[in-house]
Amino acid sequence: MSIPETMTAMLLTGHGGPDKLELRHDVPVPRPGPGEVLVEISACGMNNTDIKVREGSYGAEDDPNAVSTWRTRASEESTLQFPRIQGADTVGQIVAVGEGVPETRVGERIMVDFCIYNRPEGDDSLRDIDYYGHGRDGGFAEYMTVATGNAIKVESDMDDAELATFSCAYQTGEHMIARADLAKGETVLITGAAGGVGSGIIQLARARGAIPYAVTSRGKEDVLKELGAEATIPRQDFQGPNGVDEQAFIDRVESAMGGREIDVVADLVGGDLFNGLLRLLRPEGRYTTAGTIGGAVVPLDTRTLYLKHLQLHGSSQGRRQDFRRVVRYIEEGKIKSILHKTWKLSDLHRAQADFVSKTYVGKMAVVPDSKWEQVGAKHGG
Repeated sequence: MSIPETMTAMLLTGHGGPDKLELRHDVPVPRPGPGEVLVEISACGMNNTDIKVREGSYGAEDDPNAVSTWRTRASEESTLQFPRIQGADTVGQIVAVGEGVPETRVGERIMVDFCIYNRPEGDDSLRDIDYYGHGRDGGFAEYMTVATGNAIKVESDMDDAELATFSCAYQTGEHMIARADLAKGETVLITGAAGGVGSGIIQLARARGAIPYAVTSRGKEDVLKELGAEATIPRQDFQGPNGVDEQAFIDRVESAMGGREIDVVADLVGGDLFNGLLRLLRPEGRYTTAGTIGGAVVPLDTRTLYLKHLQLHGSSQGRRQDFRRVVRYIEEGKIKSILHKTWKLSDLHRAQADFVSKTYVGKMAVVPDSKWEQVGAKHGG
């Protein structure tokens, strides 16, 4: 096929509001280097990290309110350079290959493993991990290049927009529960359960034979139960005018659990839920987090931590094997897409405003305008 010289892409030009996103039609189409492939993009999912990186709202270890990108350690130099094309959850077709990559890969439908590992296969350390859409250009465009090992062929009846709901959220969720060693028959309490990662963990927990319980907003209970939640706990049942009523939260969860203990907490909220979550965990229970939409700075009574022999895990992104398990679950039909709606790439500003409303369950995807009728219209926003 003929590959154009230029493409349409949404460029992040600096930290700030939506005005820092600039739609350009003259961006050079990248060329694959050695060990890389060129992907013609058909859909790309949206994630919280797109917003937080744009805003520079990750903070820093020595200043939680500092304008900072995804890297928060003072000793680390940011890999974010402006302008940057964001977008982590890319789905598309390989249309060209670089040196050392078999030509037989051309034509494959692939999902992009969004993690830039910076370490060889077999080294599972994530201490210097990065991701497409941050350290390198991502999928809010018509084309992108990725390492051939990150372009994972997928066989599924799902369409491209549906497949674009998995990469970041499900790899992150799978890594969370893998690190917490969630086992068959165990219980997991999930906060922020209607979001991309939370709703993914419901399905991923069921895929490994565990029993998920979901903390969510009222009105989303039926959808989460259909996904596999054993029971749901609406925030309105314990949220007062001054924040969370901790004892009401604990009582409501224990009632929903019906006498079962909580083995694992998968927390995507933080904030004033945090202390109650540790109180709810059984002795030797495990807490894992990959998000703080309710507040990043939390109180911790260390007596709860050490007297109950708890484990605390922080997770961001995942490992190669986590992504491959997600793809296997997709191909085996063990998990399904929760696609709320699609948006045209040119409407990304409106799409992000809708995204942060959190009035829906699951994920949204962005589709290049040139692919809209083929890929996005039937799910259209």
